[in-house]
Amino acid sequence: MPAPMKTARRALLVASAVVSSLALTAPVSHAAPKPSPSTSPSATPPAGMSTVGGERLGQAGTQVNLASGVPVLPKDLTARSWVIADAESGDVLAAHNAHWRLPPASTMKMLFADTVLPKFPKSVEHKVVPSDLVDVGAGSSMVGIKEGETYSVHDLWLGVFLRSGNDAVHVLSKMNGGIDNTVKEMNEHAEELQALDTNAVSPDGYDAPHQVSSAYDLTLIARSGLQKKDFREYCSTVTAKFPGSTSKKKGKSVRETFEIQNTNRLLAGDSDIPVYQGIAGVKNGNTTNAGATFTGVAERNGKVLLVTVMNPEKSEHNEVYKETARLFDWGFKAAGKVQPVGELVPPKSAAQASAQPGSNNSGEAGGTGDAEKSSKSAVGASAASGSTGIGVALGITGGALVLLAAGVFLINRRWPLPDLVCRRGRS
Repeated sequence: MPAPMKTARRALLVASAVVSSLALTAPVSHAAPKPSPSTSPSATPPAGMSTVGGERLGQAGTQVNLASGVPVLPKDLTARSWVIADAESGDVLAAHNAHWRLPPASTMKMLFADTVLPKFPKSVEHKVVPSDLVDVGAGSSMVGIKEGETYSVHDLWLGVFLRSGNDAVHVLSKMNGGIDNTVKEMNEHAEELQALDTNAVSPDGYDAPHQVSSAYDLTLIARSGLQKKDFREYCSTVTAKFPGSTSKKKGKSVRETFEIQNTNRLLAGDSDIPVYQGIAGVKNGNTTNAGATFTGVAERNGKVLLVTVMNPEKSEHNEVYKETARLFDWGFKAAGKVQPVGELVPPKSAAQASAQPGSNNSGEAGGTGDAEKSSKSAVGASAASGSTGIGVALGITGGALVLLAAGVFLINRRWPLPDLVCRRGRS
């Protein structure tokens, strides 16, 4: 694997790098047949779980290769399931009941976004009718969509990612051909990603019989979503202005706005938890059946990690974020020292394309020049949107904006992670 090549840039001191990416070596045969979803989660992990990503990931309990120089895992972890992985290489550094199928709550919205987000340009507008909101579950988290008002697709996605608005999810689903069609497409996309523990019943993650995922799958889905620039922008935005009601003032129609804040506490902070250094998303959730769930991505010293935590038993306020932060801390210390216990597998189509004889080893994934243009446009779009956020993804180094721009397919075993705009979380 070639080392990342860093070059000085102009005013913004942009660093471009060819990031390491997912090794497509895991045979698809590792994927166990998709089991029938259970109505409710069991009290203990099942004896037989999927082995997608490696045999050890199908075993119950904590999986980690401790050795000399490898830090000991945090002792105060109470989550039913968790995974910590290198977002670029796909290595799973450690895991606990990785394939335990559990209710995902609003982390299911990552699959919804990864499936539907490419369908509509940001500028498309939609006037909300009563039927758009009729199926929203009682007690759902809402961003405040109003019947009769018009919203842009950009507005709706801000509502999905920042406020976890089920009303925004349902409007986008109706635009996408309805709830049933959207759920069908989500399950097809999960299968393409080899997220075989996942079964979507509703697009928003609202508690429903048979709606399950796993820490492994949610990490896999997040990694797929992070391939998309818009996904990265939305999931890393801290605050934004959202359209409110239209009223008449001095004979003119005036659309009010109100501020919405991201409910991801590692991104926005809270009274008992600071913003996590290098955090850049991804999605949180909390329902009666699921408890608290969270998948996060963070960068530190050039290393990008993904952590998923599902349903901590400890009832302390913001416990899911506190356990996630401890796992991130461990991962950044252990990265480069610990032998992985498995890997995040590629999508089926990526593995098949890689396996084809004569496949193009130099297929462009946004080479250095294109990556710089893409990164600059992403920064401009974020600034122009009026949103206050971490940026599109990840860290400031010495006050300079740092971009990790994916290069080309170096060999056909590499699945590149595209440009990540890095920005440090607030202290």
